[in-house]
Amino acid sequence: MKKQIISTKKAPAALGPYSQAVKVGNFLFASGQIPLNPETGELVTGDIKKATERAMENVKAVLEEAGTSFDNIIKTTLYVSDMNNFAAVNEVYGRYFQGDLPARSCVEVKLPKDAPVEVEIIALVE
Repeated sequence: MKKQIISTKKAPAALGPYSQAVKVGNFLFASGQIPLNPETGELVTGDIKKATERAMENVKAVLEEAGTSFDNIIKTTLYVSDMNNFAAVNEVYGRYFQGDLPARSCVEVKLPKDAPVEVEIIALVE
């Protein structure tokens, strides 16, 4: 199988030597998205719900560029800088899914640019 690099200006550019996402066969492996505004490059901070929404919108842009959607996500990994924010992150995250939910992990970590949240996904591309 050949891999295809997925890139969109509607999500922040990679901060290092990696791709926004890679499609292999019918699978999309997306790098984590932090709450960077793709237009300004500014990090959304202060309000964890707004930060989570920005990260999820970045994920949405990558999904759309690959020709898929939240309905086809198989697995997500949520990274939070403070597990005390889990309920708020979970509330916003849940708004993006309808029907069958993907598998998910959530871990507390120190994130690039001191971001409060990062969302990483694996999805099907049909």
